[in-house]
Amino acid sequence: MIAQTPPMGWNSWDCYGAAVTEETVRANAEYLAKHLKQFGWEYVVVDIQWYQPTAMSHAYEPFSQLAMDEYGRLLPAENRFPSAANGQGFKPLADFVHSLGLKFGIHIMRGLPRMAAHRRLPILNSESLCSQAADPNSICAWNPDMYGLKSEDPAAKAYYDSIFRLYAQWGVDFVKCDDIAREYPHCKREIELISEACRHCGRDMVLSLSPGPALLEQAEHLKKFANMWRITDDFWDDWRLLKAMFERAEKWCVHAGPGHWPDADMLPLGALRQCYGKQDWTRFTPAEQRTMMTLWCMMRSPLMMGGDLPKNDDFTLSLLTNAPLLAIQKESWCAHPVATTEDASLWIAPRKDGNGCYAAAFNLSDETRVLAVPPEALEGVGGKATELWTNQETALPLSAALSPHDAAVWLVER
Repeated sequence: MIAQTPPMGWNSWDCYGAAVTEETVRANAEYLAKHLKQFGWEYVVVDIQWYQPTAMSHAYEPFSQLAMDEYGRLLPAENRFPSAANGQGFKPLADFVHSLGLKFGIHIMRGLPRMAAHRRLPILNSESLCSQAADPNSICAWNPDMYGLKSEDPAAKAYYDSIFRLYAQWGVDFVKCDDIAREYPHCKREIELISEACRHCGRDMVLSLSPGPALLEQAEHLKKFANMWRITDDFWDDWRLLKAMFERAEKWCVHAGPGHWPDADMLPLGALRQCYGKQDWTRFTPAEQRTMMTLWCMMRSPLMMGGDLPKNDDFTLSLLTNAPLLAIQKESWCAHPVATTEDASLWIAPRKDGNGCYAAAFNLSDETRVLAVPPEALEGVGGKATELWTNQETALPLSAALSPHDAAVWLVER
């Protein structure tokens, strides 16, 4: 099964928006291979508009000329991804990423390019045209590149099959499909078509759906047809967004399991918003960064680093290489909060092997507070406890004096 544990990697959006280049992707892949691969980080994902030659920021240029082939399938813009020349697409870049022992991913929008529909381009291995598959009434509210598809028309299936076969030829391991996770009910069948095309393309690929918030009442459908799906809109380095994630995490944590993971979005750490030509560092405090990493690991969200990796400082690197913390995602199950108020949250995650549990305390207030984990919350587990940020052993009952917005997390062994 694909995605037995939450996927971990790097995504280009937070640092370079739509303007990422091959040079940047290669530099981040090399850093990830050298510093992070041994800790489980493995995916290198090129985010939105890699097919747009003039993309320069997080904004979108309306109705620009997109790079595509004669079948309406988008191609990497060669001025930004030189190795894509001569019809090679992303295969050379994917081969490079694979040579580092990593996996390669791309972002796509649901549907097909408006340009392909307007030009009435044929669909590969089909008698249908892109104009037959396109639904001009199904338009993304924030990106002008695409039309959604008439999901009941065989042309829609043919088009999705054609693009995923192309991605398989390129060597893609991860596809993030956008403008779809929160678009129930009218995109429900389109999700199924995308999932079927992904699963029958001849190559294993993680399928990720964005943006959120996904609908909780569609959890079972999402678990059946996707490997991960966003539970929030774009998440940035703002404490209000992080505090609000605790309510989302509580609702969605019960749906995390092998092959299907609620996604709290990328980790806005380190150097962000680099496409604007400035050194813009995460606005999260060190305490808030610990809280984010702890919550994402306890709820077993996928971990996608959003900052420009080669610019990492020692603190940022330490967050991403805390092996005992990252182990929570692989060694725990059935994580859940045991108490949450406006000012604090306590979580527990039993270990799969039965040898103890993980416990976490989060200070959500603006003042220093002493938080304690009630012994009964540990569900009978008692013995040696180690706090995973400080690596210090502590006696039960568990408690910590936490600065505003900070967290502590313990491994409690029997």
